[in-house]
Amino acid sequence: MTAEGRHGQGPSANGNWCLIESDPGVFTELMRGFGVEGLECEEVYDLKETESIADALGLIFLFNWAGKSSGDEKIVSDPKKSGIFFAKQVITNACATQAIINILMNIADGQIQLGQTLLNFKSFVEEFDSTMKGISLSTSQQIRTVHNSFSNYQIFEFDDKTSKKHDDVYHFVGYLPVNGVLYELDGLKEGPIDHGKIPENTAWIDFARPILEKRMNQRIDGNFNLMAVVPDRLTIYQKQLEEIKSSSAASLEIINELERNIENEKRKAANHRQENIRRRHNYLPLIVELLKTLAEQGCLVEYVSKARAIAQERKGVKSNAAKM
Repeated sequence: MTAEGRHGQGPSANGNWCLIESDPGVFTELMRGFGVEGLECEEVYDLKETESIADALGLIFLFNWAGKSSGDEKIVSDPKKSGIFFAKQVITNACATQAIINILMNIADGQIQLGQTLLNFKSFVEEFDSTMKGISLSTSQQIRTVHNSFSNYQIFEFDDKTSKKHDDVYHFVGYLPVNGVLYELDGLKEGPIDHGKIPENTAWIDFARPILEKRMNQRIDGNFNLMAVVPDRLTIYQKQLEEIKSSSAASLEIINELERNIENEKRKAANHRQENIRRRHNYLPLIVELLKTLAEQGCLVEYVSKARAIAQERKGVKSNAAKM
């Protein structure tokens, strides 16, 4: 069983589940495609500056997967008995959806609206073990359809046998608190990883920080990404504005600030929608026409030669850097 798949490879070479980009706009739309309301994803750039994600309900960590384990992990052998929803990953490329669903299913009732698709799934797999939960997830037509809505058009088919030795493999895992304990939910493990009880008066994000920093420091290539699952900011600001405007002590300064925040959130959402449209768009006809036009103008061979020279130059720079 492999992890999320090779970085940069298209879905056509990997069966029924496509690769998903680690992007907050993608994961926000992914959740909404499942019917989830009241949540969004934000990218985390600095774990020392976590004030903006103090209300985070979970974290999604993407890293270059090497298939190694520390060996000292405290695996929960019976997640159901511990009150944890955990589905194992049983199919390649599903770990993005696996990570977000494992988080969503463990958020306390009343904090979010899961939507009918996930409520039905949760009810259906309630008595299943972790492997059967994973199998059920991988065969869910509704969940797979939403996941694969982010597949992009693949211009070339890659030979899986020749590429697997050289391409990077990336994997998504989730972190969140359940009943006062910090858990790591990695679908490739036998069960959730227990990182210990969160001390009283300690924010779970602060407790998770050294654990995540240790993992990040192990990634000498710097190829990792962290996102937080947070309450929907637009909804929060709109509710706050409505409450303040109905108050007799309404502050014009606060009203203006909230209105700015609302406009910023609307702009961010519009940008995310635009980027997701671009991700799904088929650029192949445009590329073909561009190449035909360059060939007709007699520029194609020249541009291809220049591109090859630039590629060789970059390859040389990377090779020299690796020797340092």
